[in-house]
Amino acid sequence: MQPIDVITIGRSSVDLYGVQVGGRLEDMASFNKYLGGSPTNIAAGTARLGLKSALITRVGDEHMGRFIREELAREGVDVRGVITDPERLTALVLLGIRDRQQFPLIFYRENCADMALSEDDIDPDFIAEARCVCATGTHLSHPRTEAAVLKAIGLARAGGALTALDIDYRPNLWGLAGHGAGESRFIESGRVTERLQKTLHLFDLIVGTEEEFHIAGGATDTIEALRVVRRLTGATLVCKRGPMGAAAFDGAIPGSLDEGHAGPGFPIEVFNVLGAGDGFMSGLLKGWLDAPRGSPDWPTVLKYANACGALAVSRHGCTPSYPSWEELQYFLRTGIRTQALREDRALEQVHWATNRKGDWPVLRAFAFDHRAQIEAIAGEAGAPRERIGPFKTLCLEAALKVAGGRPGHGILCDGRLGRDALYRAAGSGLWIGRPVEWPGSRPLTLEPEVGPDFGALVEWPLEHVVKVLCFYHPGDEPAMRARQEDVVQRLFAASRRNRLEMLLEVIPSKVGSVDDSTVAAVIDRFYEIGVCPDWWKLEPMRSVAAWRNACAAITRNDPHTRGIVVLGLDASAAELEQSFEVAAGFDLVKGFAVGRTIFGDAARRWFAGEIGDRAAVTDMSERYARLCAVWDRARAGRGAAA
Repeated sequence: MQPIDVITIGRSSVDLYGVQVGGRLEDMASFNKYLGGSPTNIAAGTARLGLKSALITRVGDEHMGRFIREELAREGVDVRGVITDPERLTALVLLGIRDRQQFPLIFYRENCADMALSEDDIDPDFIAEARCVCATGTHLSHPRTEAAVLKAIGLARAGGALTALDIDYRPNLWGLAGHGAGESRFIESGRVTERLQKTLHLFDLIVGTEEEFHIAGGATDTIEALRVVRRLTGATLVCKRGPMGAAAFDGAIPGSLDEGHAGPGFPIEVFNVLGAGDGFMSGLLKGWLDAPRGSPDWPTVLKYANACGALAVSRHGCTPSYPSWEELQYFLRTGIRTQALREDRALEQVHWATNRKGDWPVLRAFAFDHRAQIEAIAGEAGAPRERIGPFKTLCLEAALKVAGGRPGHGILCDGRLGRDALYRAAGSGLWIGRPVEWPGSRPLTLEPEVGPDFGALVEWPLEHVVKVLCFYHPGDEPAMRARQEDVVQRLFAASRRNRLEMLLEVIPSKVGSVDDSTVAAVIDRFYEIGVCPDWWKLEPMRSVAAWRNACAAITRNDPHTRGIVVLGLDASAAELEQSFEVAAGFDLVKGFAVGRTIFGDAARRWFAGEIGDRAAVTDMSERYARLCAVWDRARAGRGAAA
């Protein structure tokens, strides 16, 4: 088993972040839900940077506790140490961005789950897997949680692992400030100083702001405080200095912070300081643990930490703002192009694309999002429109039957006629695409349910992928092209604003003549106007050159794209098999999204009353399973292009 690089231990909460910026927390109208709690943030932040991380904490046996566990797993964090407390609730924190200096927050932590962490929760075998155990200061504030931390640290030291402490001083969480003073960062306290100083000798690395070293050292002069701490421990001390970066001291404390080890700082616009220290700690641990033990390259280590902190303060939320390893390297390579980093579109694209949740190396989707076509089938059979919803529920049953809980399967389903099926699919493990275009519209028009300003996307579950079909051709008249591009651009912006992935489907062959370069030209154009879909849905081109050109256009513009799925266009099974043979030769093509080939015959017979529900599900599941097998065989053979 690969060793765990770092186990963090302590707080876990759900952060409810006010969406509105520049107002009072009292006036916040809506909130985004994120992971929270310093050790939880650090576990996710280090995982994004490529470390194998784990967390020891407690969460409640309820929806918020499950959210923390599931979100950590999606981030790649080992959750074996996340214990479900049957009696206590998961902690909550409400946060806001008032202005550039005020970031109000309220801790809801009365008898919360993570404060029930005890020595019995520390598994020696689990600790033995770790290269490093990282604690944070809050869990030294109570005898029960302190005992758990000290047991974990003692086991780590006995096993030869490194130990780290993020002082993470919150007076409110030590009982020194009222509920309305959650933002407070420093109150002098001899009791807290004494409690911290009893443990400092147990750590190889101690990290804090100047104020946090003031509480650890019992002095409000930073150099004096650091010298007190140095007398108690031989740990490397890293003092965070805000916009001035940080200073590391692995020996005697000099007369000035400027004389410590330093790394380059990043003068950027501060948008939100909350969680920045956890981002800094994530970068610091990455550099520290990647270096040969005992000889870290401190300029590089601090460069990582400062950069991660800079990226964190530039965005909304804590964990969501932390960079992936690819993003960190991109940022260090390209530098600051605008001090408001969240306005750097290229950087934000890398951030989004390299931190998406889930992995879809293969995607075989049953598409029953058809509206006009199914309405026509029902109409021909004389069936009432109200029967369409139940039929789409049968389509979902067929998809789930074939998937059998295994990854790599998905559906396309609409919210107008297929709402019940769409709702039932939630949490099923299926990939879910949801269309927004009005069927057959050109110029592109959206479904009324999306809203004239796309505002209804705020109501969509985050697992839904915004799917839009645009009948677009490079030879379109300028006015037509401009109208369609405007809709797609605004839809893309709205999707990102609501943290939704987007699939762009283009079918130029329905508009004009095509050759081997047509689809590639369409792809290049959408990237040129700033649209970076997570997925592309392309018609079944039978030319190897056309597929090669399309894939090259996508890779050239967005090397982090999810990939391509092939649409069906009501082709026969034999025709689809032929098109799959070509498409499967390209790694960027992940699978298919096919509909009428699967449901067409069953729909006609079911609406006409010739077959019942079970027969319809059986027919569609068999056809869907055969298509999955055809794709899998084509992929295994690497297709005609191989």
